[in-house]
Amino acid sequence: MRQARPTLAKLATLAAVGALTLTACGTDDSPGSTGTTGGTGDEEVTIRFSWWGSDTRHELTQKVIDAFEAEHPNIHVEPDYTDWDSYFDKLSTSVAGGDAPDVITQEERFLTDYATRGVLADLGSLGLDTSKIDESILGSGTIDGKLYGVATGVNAYVVVADPAAFEKAGVELPDDESWTWQDYVDLANQITEKSGGAVVGAQDYGFNEPGFSIYARQRGQALYAEDGTLGYDEATLAQWWQHSLDLQAGGGTPGAAESIEIDAGGPEQSLVGTGKGAMAWFWTNQLTAITSAAGHPLELLRPPGESENERTGMYFKPAMFYSVSAKSQHPQEAAQFVDFLVNSQEAGKILLSDRGLPANTDVRAAVETQFNDTDKQAAAFLTDIADEIVDGPPVPPNGAGEVAAITKRINEEVLFARLSPQDAAAQFTNEVNTAIGQ
Repeated sequence: MRQARPTLAKLATLAAVGALTLTACGTDDSPGSTGTTGGTGDEEVTIRFSWWGSDTRHELTQKVIDAFEAEHPNIHVEPDYTDWDSYFDKLSTSVAGGDAPDVITQEERFLTDYATRGVLADLGSLGLDTSKIDESILGSGTIDGKLYGVATGVNAYVVVADPAAFEKAGVELPDDESWTWQDYVDLANQITEKSGGAVVGAQDYGFNEPGFSIYARQRGQALYAEDGTLGYDEATLAQWWQHSLDLQAGGGTPGAAESIEIDAGGPEQSLVGTGKGAMAWFWTNQLTAITSAAGHPLELLRPPGESENERTGMYFKPAMFYSVSAKSQHPQEAAQFVDFLVNSQEAGKILLSDRGLPANTDVRAAVETQFNDTDKQAAAFLTDIADEIVDGPPVPPNGAGEVAAITKRINEEVLFARLSPQDAAAQFTNEVNTAIGQ
C-alpha cells in the first residue's frame, strides 16, 4: 500500500471523455448466477478486465476468470494487467483513446478523478448486489449518491507491535483500548531507553497521510471534508508532527536519515520486520509480509487516542475498487463479472486476502478457515473493531493522488528540522489545496 503514486498529469486528457447513459439490468435466473445483474443470454461477448499487481495476483486472478467463464460460457474475460508503476499511465492512455477496459481496478486516490470525468458507470444503476457490504465501505466508493467503485476487500491502518521487542526492553504491551497519544510517545521513548538502544521504540509514522486522517478524525475533523475541501485545523496537523519530533528527541524513533531509509525499505525492512523496533504503522493486509520477515508472531493494536475524545478515528479502507467503464459496450456482462468477484464464495476461495479481506461479510466468513494464520489474525481484529468505527472518510477529491508525495516530502523536512510543525502544516495545506484545485 505504501507505493509511490503516479502523476495525475496524464489524466488531464480524460476531460474530453463523455459518460454513456446506462440502463438498469434485469434479473439473471441462469444457473450459477451470483447476483442481480443480468446477462444477454447466449450472445458471445468479450469484456476486458484491468488490474495491477504481482505475478501471484495475476495467477490467482486468471483462476477467478476461468471460474467465471465456466459459469458463463458466453462471456470471455480478457486479462489486462501490469505492475503498479505503469498501471495508471496505461489506463489513462486507454481511456483517452476511447479504449477503456470494461472492468477497471481503481485506487482510492484516483476514483474521483475518473468518476467526475464521466469515465465510470454507476454500479447502483447496474443492479450490483451490495447488501453484504458495510455501509461505511460503500460510502468510500460513492460520489454524489452514485456508486462508482465497490471495494475488493478491506483493511485498517493500525500499529503493528512486536511482543518480543517489548519483552526484551522489559516493557509491557499497552492497553490499546485506552492508551493515549502521549502514552504512545512515552512508551516508545521508554523502550529505547530501557533496552539501551538495542530495540527502538517505534518507526516514524509521518510518511503517510492515513495516520493523520485517523488523528484528525479522533478530534472531529478530517483530512478531506465531504465537499472535497480540507477538513482539519492546521494546529491539529502541527500537533501530529510535534508528537513525531517528541519521539525523535526522546530516542523513541531513529534520526531523520535513518527514518527515511527505513521507510523506503517497505514492510519487510521495517523496524518490526527486522526485529530492531517495537512498533510501526501499517495496513492489516501487510501483517503476513511483516510477520514472515520477523520470523515470529506480531500483535495488531488500535491506534493511540481512540478513547481520548468523543469519537474514534479508525476506519475500514478498501484495498482497492472494482469499477465498470461508462463506455463499455457490454455493461451488463461487466457488472455481472464484478458481482462474481465481490459476491461469489468461489471467487473468495481463490483470492482469499489478495485484495484485502473480502468486503462481502458472508464471503469472508465462508473462506476464513482457508486463511493463513496472519490473515485469520487480521480478520479477527477487523471483526473486533467493527462496532467502534463511526464512519468512513469521504472519497478523496480530484488531485488527491499527489498528496502521498507531498506528505512524504514535508515529513522529511520536519524530521531534519528544516520546517517547524507549524510551518509544515501551513505548507502542507497550501500544497494540497493547489493539488486539489482549492
